[in-house]
Amino acid sequence: MKQISRLSHYFTVILLINSTLYLNAQLSDEELDRRAKELVSKMTLTEKASLCSGKDFWTTKPIARLKIPSIFITDGPNGLRKSNVTTGFAGDVVPATCFPTASSLAASWDINLVEEVGKAIGEECQENQVQIILGPGVNIKRSPLCGRNFEYYSEDPVLSGEMGSAWVRGVQSQGVGTSLKHFACNNQEFQRMTVSSELDERTLHEIYLRPFEIIVKKEQPWSVMASYNRINGVYACENNWLLNDLLRDEWGYKGFVVSDWGAVNDRVAGIRARMNLQMPGGSTDQSIINAVNQGKLSESALNQVVADLLRITLKAESLKKENFTYDRDQHHLLARKAGSECIVLLKNENSILPINREEPKKIAVIGSYAKKPRILGGGSSDLVPTKIDIPYDEIVKIAGNNYMFSFAEGYPDKDTLNKVLRARAINLARASDAAIIFAGLPDIYDAEGSDRPNMNLANNVNWLISAIAAVQQNVIIVLYNGSPVTMPWLSEVEAVLLAGLNGQASGGAIADILFGVVNPSGKLAETYPLMLKDNPSFLNFPGENQEVNYGERVFVGYRYYDIKNLETLFPFGYGLSYTTFEYSDIKLSASKIYDTDPLTVSLNVKNTGKTAGKEVVQLYILDYESTYQRPVKELKAFTKVELNPGQSKEIKFLLGYRDFAFYNPVVKDWIVETGDFEVLIGASSQDIRLMEKVHVTATKKWTTPLTRYSLIREWMSHPVGKEIIAPVVEGMVRALLSDQDLPGNPNEMINRSVGDMPIIKLISFSQGMFTIEMLDEMIEQANQ
Repeated sequence: MKQISRLSHYFTVILLINSTLYLNAQLSDEELDRRAKELVSKMTLTEKASLCSGKDFWTTKPIARLKIPSIFITDGPNGLRKSNVTTGFAGDVVPATCFPTASSLAASWDINLVEEVGKAIGEECQENQVQIILGPGVNIKRSPLCGRNFEYYSEDPVLSGEMGSAWVRGVQSQGVGTSLKHFACNNQEFQRMTVSSELDERTLHEIYLRPFEIIVKKEQPWSVMASYNRINGVYACENNWLLNDLLRDEWGYKGFVVSDWGAVNDRVAGIRARMNLQMPGGSTDQSIINAVNQGKLSESALNQVVADLLRITLKAESLKKENFTYDRDQHHLLARKAGSECIVLLKNENSILPINREEPKKIAVIGSYAKKPRILGGGSSDLVPTKIDIPYDEIVKIAGNNYMFSFAEGYPDKDTLNKVLRARAINLARASDAAIIFAGLPDIYDAEGSDRPNMNLANNVNWLISAIAAVQQNVIIVLYNGSPVTMPWLSEVEAVLLAGLNGQASGGAIADILFGVVNPSGKLAETYPLMLKDNPSFLNFPGENQEVNYGERVFVGYRYYDIKNLETLFPFGYGLSYTTFEYSDIKLSASKIYDTDPLTVSLNVKNTGKTAGKEVVQLYILDYESTYQRPVKELKAFTKVELNPGQSKEIKFLLGYRDFAFYNPVVKDWIVETGDFEVLIGASSQDIRLMEKVHVTATKKWTTPLTRYSLIREWMSHPVGKEIIAPVVEGMVRALLSDQDLPGNPNEMINRSVGDMPIIKLISFSQGMFTIEMLDEMIEQANQ
């Protein structure tokens, strides 16, 4: 009997193991499609309609009859934000690791680090039975004033796309889905639920859609979140071109689209556009049923929307990890590591940093943020951290016994001068060997729902920094902010550390940088302008009459400052280190290529200092001549390399077609034009160390279709049109010159004038010799 019992126990264990493996097995795309379609075929119209909106604030609707489960979708790009209630945003929130916000993570320029953070967040989702986490946010930082900039990565689409891809890859490696947001052109909080982002097609593709495209094609996030706003007049949640033609047909997206919370305006129109899930739950089921019954919505369109959602629901259910737990201490250590990698050293006069722990000193620590640090932004990413490192405590701990520290609050939370706080801080700084001032933006300025009124720190903060700098020459500033600020006191202080919104371990990360435990390696993911009016969006932000014009076109961030040759406070890609790096030996795999050929770029980077450190190597491309106006240079690749003193490493980049292309709105495609390009290697957008030229020959021949209103200049640059129109233009120029005495170069003058003339105008000047019928025949011949 004992032997039978043991055998029974053995087989029971085997069955349990097999059952667990089955439940957590990754189903193939084909199997997911088959199961989803099979379920749809068994559903009633009412059941199909019910799945198109949430059960409540955070969960989808189950269908018990068909064993369709509910999945949990919740907030948190910088960590999990899961409420214990499903009826709204109120309620207790489950503690989770607060990692640096996207604005800080991007400053690391470290793809592997961001993936590691994403993986940790995925683990926390698994422990808390969350199937999809809402993030990452990859909207472009068009203006420093956007209140949600802390939640976005960069002003550059490639950096945003690569950072977002790493985060998605990390989260989804744990069997948890992501929701790529906010699709698209959600670049301000002002009137975000109604405003129409008005922009041209080229700008849309090259800047604002590009990070989404990179992430969708590389990582296939489980869901994409459609934004509140309109795009050229059409709400994102019912924009068929955006959600269907582009996202699915052109980019090959296989997940589902969820609305931003409360973004749906017309549910039936949304289904026509293949917007799958309305969140939170709403009373739109009957409108869908009525639309199908009345022939206003095809049931096949509804079936497709439901199948998309079911496919991911089944995938999420199959990848659940029961009784999973994560290591809170390890995640906190990762948050500290990430925080230190994200800090940017903006200034370090006289090498005041790192602070030498062997020399006894009195240090005044000033500012309430030293004891109540700002670790995240407000709104949907406002989570409850598992623990918080207090900067003052971490500084005291890491400095050891050689230092005497004292603290002064310095200024109140409100922008008012408090004479008592001010006097104590100044006296403390005067009596010390150095002062570390913690400053930054208040919570309300880095928050969802509203934009900032200006780029300034509070007046009382700026005043206090200058007052302390007047009595203490060794002033170190630590800044907490999610987007650029002005620094009127910059020339008065010795060092500036940009901590950003650096997560729950920011206190320890800051201490590590201040005392040289970690060598700073962060670089700016956005330009810091000297003043707000220098920003390219200044005249067009945030718009009026529920429209905002993206008048700067593709010239966003450093692209604008470059082409205008404007001085900045700190350029894109900038950041200092405690060591120095030398760039050398740039080589291209070929000096001449076709646009379909890959191009390998190699170079050497050497640590020429005395401290181990990391350097972010940035590759930009310059197009010497283009039909369309292009930026002076554009970021195309980057990497972060770690080097010991004296160590050298070879860096390689691989470039392809899109790295040389621009978007042509006429032919609606990415185009490379034959010509010379410069490959630029830099330590920032303004610190170019190496360059090498390559000639690229275009293989894709493109021509603009000619019409009655095409300019003669366009006809003359068209391979077929030129042959047709050249004799006509030559004859017209000759006729005009025969009875006029024109100064200078008359041929050049006439050609310029004629070149800008629509071809249809030749009919008026030909005195009946050139007719509309002749023109239409020429157009047909040219466009064959």
